[in-house]
Amino acid sequence: MCLTCGNVGCCDSSEGRHAAKHFETTALDQRPGHPVMRSVEPGEAWRWCYVDARTG
Repeated sequence: MCLTCGNVGCCDSSEGRHAAKHFETTALDQRPGHPVMRSVEPGEAWRWCYVDARTG
């Protein structure tokens, strides 16, 4: 789930990679876009930042 707008998309380990596509689409309109996602799977508590992942 996007922590900027609440959009829910599957993670990069899923075939559709909708969370990554959401980041890329929003980054075209505004920098840095919506880079931080979190899992909404029961029992998971991770977050992911696409900006840090690409520059780190």
